[in-house]
Amino acid sequence: MRKFELIAPCHFGLEAVLKKEIIELGYDITSVEDGRVTFFGDEEALCRANIFLRTAERILIKIGSFKATTYEELFQATKALPWEEYIPKDGKFWVAKAASVKSKLFSPSDIQSIMKKAMVERLKGVYHTNWFDEDGEHFPIRVFLMKDEVTVGLDSTGDSLHKRGYRKLTAKAPIAENLAAALIMLTPWNKDRILVDPFCGSGTFPIEAAMMAANMAPGMNRSFRAENWSHIIGKNIWYDAFDEARELVDMSVEPDIQGYDIDGSMVAIARENAKLAGVEKMIHFQKRGLEQLSHAKKYGFIITNPPYGERLEEKKDMPALYTEIGRKYKELDAWSLYMITAYEQAERDIGRKADKNRKIYNGMMKTYFYQFMGPKPPRREK
Repeated sequence: MRKFELIAPCHFGLEAVLKKEIIELGYDITSVEDGRVTFFGDEEALCRANIFLRTAERILIKIGSFKATTYEELFQATKALPWEEYIPKDGKFWVAKAASVKSKLFSPSDIQSIMKKAMVERLKGVYHTNWFDEDGEHFPIRVFLMKDEVTVGLDSTGDSLHKRGYRKLTAKAPIAENLAAALIMLTPWNKDRILVDPFCGSGTFPIEAAMMAANMAPGMNRSFRAENWSHIIGKNIWYDAFDEARELVDMSVEPDIQGYDIDGSMVAIARENAKLAGVEKMIHFQKRGLEQLSHAKKYGFIITNPPYGERLEEKKDMPALYTEIGRKYKELDAWSLYMITAYEQAERDIGRKADKNRKIYNGMMKTYFYQFMGPKPPRREK
């Protein structure tokens, strides 16, 4: 089988979660950098990474890396890469995204244009043609420049991996599915413990938790760009990876997962999304305001994404909201509270300093993942 170095971008601050996932999938890490993890794998690894990784944004095949401080250096080094090993004569190819940090070359549009010209020049020589119709399969390229080091990757995924295929309808400020999964994985929650999201919106936290409980691979019900790259990855390898994902699903689990929202229309949307994900029987959704949050059992988890007050008119409501979160949490017996928010005064209004606080970038927004840890339940006697 063909060997690749694969790049998995992720949310800034969650590299360790993704690294653990990749290791558990059975692959060797080559580097961990801000916002991405690189690992070795074969054709099967590329398929399995796309289907099984919950916290990655996409899977790129690393074409090469080099140093470039001038556009001439960028052109020549890009031209030297073995593009013909990946892009057929009729392939449509372009630099879909260029990101530059602390580098002399910083204009994304110029980087994209020059690299495209270099790729054309390389392939003209290989395919002995002066014109490419580009009417075949698509081969989008993604480029990262960090301190003048250029890393070039071919995007095997297509639509971002956060798009599992179940969320057809969303809330006003939905949390991305891969971010929700990563945050759940940062907690000690497992399928035997209670999980409640009192601000469930379109249901992302409960649905991702239910999929984990049922061992349901996040990508098992969607398609990927590289499924059509038969010259790189055989169709049978994709079939085998999808079969593996289906065989691992356990629909017999009966987790206690609950999602509440004060907006009845959001509860209806959450139920529909859970149905599309195939986990509607594992989640209890209900129209319920924060003031109704209660549970008779001990050792449960609140994992949630409450309003942050992004709009000016909402900011005045935040102190009362977070004070109420603190009050209702205090009433629960031996529970844990895990909460992502951009609201800077969350700890003050909740009335307690978090046991842990992790800074995470949700897109360009700086957020905090506050972790208020309850006691561990006593061990069950065997």
